[in-house]
Amino acid sequence: TMHNWARYLVFFQYTGTRYRWVLVSQRDWLLLLLKPLNPVSLTVSSRTDTGVHALSNSAHFDLLRKNDKPPFSEDILVEALNFHLRSEQIRVTRARRVPDDFHARFRAQARTYVYRIALGIRHYSLLPITEHDLCWSLRNTELDVGAMREAAALLVGVHDFSSFRAVNSDMLFKSPVKTLDVARIEPGGSFTQAHFHRELPFLELTFTSRSFLYKQVRRMTGALVAVGQGKLSVPQLKEILEARDSLAYPQGLAAPAQGLFLTRVDYRETGEDAEVKPVR
Repeated sequence: TMHNWARYLVFFQYTGTRYRWVLVSQRDWLLLLLKPLNPVSLTVSSRTDTGVHALSNSAHFDLLRKNDKPPFSEDILVEALNFHLRSEQIRVTRARRVPDDFHARFRAQARTYVYRIALGIRHYSLLPITEHDLCWSLRNTELDVGAMREAAALLVGVHDFSSFRAVNSDMLFKSPVKTLDVARIEPGGSFTQAHFHRELPFLELTFTSRSFLYKQVRRMTGALVAVGQGKLSVPQLKEILEARDSLAYPQGLAAPAQGLFLTRVDYRETGEDAEVKPVR
């Protein structure tokens, strides 16, 4: 009988300072502590590089409990996983029972990344300690946000994003054509704005797409910042996009990992990532 077999979708957070998706997905011991009968493997929805943070990544796995015990409730599973992870900088935020054919990566409708930039930081000591490794700090006190928005608008839509893909082993298997639904640039803020002794200007760049190419968000961010600094013109950015060649992307322009946050993985057309159809 398989009545005690269950597939779960879990949402979890981590700081990328210590983890990357590979490490997270190999933490199978964390699930072994729940004493399932089956060897548990975690399928993570979104791969993040070392240094990139996740406020909401997701993964699915199957759990078969011993001695015909019924499947864990969602709440108990979240509690148990967090208990075992308490010494790690990983938190499971919620879990959902899902159908047996549910797939965390392929079912995702959209992924949203936010890139955080601190401006006017001439020396690292000017940044609050709560922002250490959680943003990209620039010496510039301001960027030409109008030009950046104009450039960002060129990236929205269906494009061959080859120029914004870093070379990796997936290249042969993945189409470089992606649909970028959102590229938004807005003022942001420090996590401790109210408690810091001076105003710190922040910018947040938000990108949403069903999926992204390797390092695409960091390359797009770096190019948009270069436009804001006057190092690249809007027509030059357009040329880079239209070249459809990763070698057309200027060396050393990509934004560093530590400012990037995966903030949402959505599983329904309605954009409600929590509303995965429950199994009853």
